[in-house]
Amino acid sequence: MKAQEVSCSSSSPWFAPNPSKRWGELFFLLYTPFWLTLSLGIVVPYKLYESFTELEYLLLGLVSAVPSILIPMVLVGKVDSSICWKDRYWVKASLWIIIFSYVGNYFWTHYFFTVLGASYTFPSWKMNNVPHTTFLLTHVCFLFYHVTSNFTLRRLRHSLADLPMKIQWLTEAAWILALSYFIAYLETLAISNFPYYQFVDRTSMYKVGSLFYAIYFIVSFPMFLRIDEKPGDPWDLPRVAIDALGAAMLVTIILDLWRLFLGPIIPVPDAKQCLQPGLPWLPGHANGT
Repeated sequence: MKAQEVSCSSSSPWFAPNPSKRWGELFFLLYTPFWLTLSLGIVVPYKLYESFTELEYLLLGLVSAVPSILIPMVLVGKVDSSICWKDRYWVKASLWIIIFSYVGNYFWTHYFFTVLGASYTFPSWKMNNVPHTTFLLTHVCFLFYHVTSNFTLRRLRHSLADLPMKIQWLTEAAWILALSYFIAYLETLAISNFPYYQFVDRTSMYKVGSLFYAIYFIVSFPMFLRIDEKPGDPWDLPRVAIDALGAAMLVTIILDLWRLFLGPIIPVPDAKQCLQPGLPWLPGHANGT
């Protein structure tokens, strides 16, 4: 595997000083064209989904997500060959994203139903009224987003290292906000040709809904970067899991504050339920499906 032989200087402002982390990030980046081409380069433009049943949608998710775990298990990177599996960066990153994306699908998708007026209309097997396929595709999507964020934040911090700390914080915060919104907007735009993920008002979703979605990444990007980033401070798996759960809880709080105080971005059926106490995935709240 070519990714095994990739060698990057630890002094590069783009790449992690930790060799295992450097290899893991490059692997996830190089893996992205596979699942991206499969979904957005083949299935969507050729409308193969028109003949898909629940099984085909599930297989699409499995074929996209499972190799991201199997490949580094079988084709072990040179820098990881002498490291216990639980200490390899790709394992830690995968665990963090699995937890964060699971919470996002299981819980936060219902905010898309009640606040953004979204709905899934393709045939699928579901958990908590969310298609299994989205759990799987979100995993590889989020790996790509977060690894990309790592590269840019690392480069930005290197460029700002000689500036006052206040300027560093403000600039980094502005970049995280801009990158989060850009990725959220780009994803919404990228799947616009898939007709079975619908919005009541797609224009409002692009402009305002993308900001709502960006909340995920405003929280997660700087937190995910911290995994094995500082030399001499390796993370173990329990710390990774706790950190992911903490990030997920913070996102949940912010999303629910939006639901309660700002409400839906467009009129949706039973939208007044957004103002009710409780949580949108509990009985009594509309799910938009």
